[in-house]
Amino acid sequence: MIAEALLFFALPALLLAAAAWDLASYTIPNWLQFALLAGFAVFVLAAGLAPAEMGNHLIAGVAGLAAGFTLFAFGYIGGGDAKLFACMAAWFGLHDLMDYALAASLFGGALTLALLTMRRLPLPATLAGQAWILRLHDERAGIPYGVALAAGGLAILPYTDVFRTAVG
Repeated sequence: MIAEALLFFALPALLLAAAAWDLASYTIPNWLQFALLAGFAVFVLAAGLAPAEMGNHLIAGVAGLAAGFTLFAFGYIGGGDAKLFACMAAWFGLHDLMDYALAASLFGGALTLALLTMRRLPLPATLAGQAWILRLHDERAGIPYGVALAAGGLAILPYTDVFRTAVG
């Protein structure tokens, strides 16, 4: 029951919070990453994952952290995005990591194209009073990639090993 609640409610709520926070402020607070990792630790215990399976998820998390911080070092994504990717890599494990990376990349490409298109259009006066929309519309601003990372995670979640484990 706890594993299902974490997977069906806590994980999606945290991903939506990360996406909203990144969209509004171009930041993802560390407490969200800590909550994702703590939720996964409780999931591991509640679902009774075998030590080998826990190792699979740990290796995926470390690989996700290495990949995320490599992209951060080259200036492609922010530090919060790198940490969020690592947290989700830990949740999905090695088996589903590439599917997650592909889904997040596709959502990231769509988000980038949408924002670049939006930035070429004049901002309607009714939206110009919103600071977060002005940031999104700024041509010098980056892409809030946490939105794509969250969308990718939510999109593949029903097809993952952790989902199959939770539903038995």
